[in-house]
Amino acid sequence: MKRRLSPKQDRILEFIGQFLDDHQFPPTIRDIQAGCEISSTSVVDYNLRILERQGYMRRMAEVSRGIELLDGAHSPSRRDITRVPIIGNIAAGEPLPIPDSSRWHDAEETVDLPSFLTKGKSGVFGVRVKGLSMIDALVTDGDLVLLEDIDRPNNGDMVAAWLPESGEVTLKHFHLENGHVRLQPANSTMKPIIVPADKVVIKGRVVGVVRTL
Repeated sequence: MKRRLSPKQDRILEFIGQFLDDHQFPPTIRDIQAGCEISSTSVVDYNLRILERQGYMRRMAEVSRGIELLDGAHSPSRRDITRVPIIGNIAAGEPLPIPDSSRWHDAEETVDLPSFLTKGKSGVFGVRVKGLSMIDALVTDGDLVLLEDIDRPNNGDMVAAWLPESGEVTLKHFHLENGHVRLQPANSTMKPIIVPADKVVIKGRVVGVVRTL
């Protein structure tokens, strides 16, 4: 038997349902905090754990909007979920060996995500971020970035770029300028990397970010 909910928990459930109606995707913890006028995100998380334990909802691990209401019209169907292979980390000084897409089903780790996070793109894979080079773009250490399998980005795109000569893979904004590529960090304490265009291999373009908070 489900335990009687507190007024705060009732309000959270009502807010989540209304948010789903309005936006067609779930709210974040901060959305719930603001919408329900709750003092902190830790209080929201505490009450979400109770709601999950009582069977009112389910949360997808490591997904900032991974809330699914149960026993109601808002429960998403499986066609709204996309399985994404996680193929490694992206960190300075370490190679990012991306296998051919035909082998992605062999990935040791996968994550099921709401389809809106991949923006309907095919050939999407995930890598975990190590470092703070894109912190001002709200991508931080431990986040999961979702990348589209392309090798020809547009200027301004956030990309995973492999620099063969230095043996480094890096997450930066891409800019092609007069035969050179400028890989621009989103961190005011870091300088851009500028290399000849033929010395850069683009491993993918970022289409989404799953934040750690």
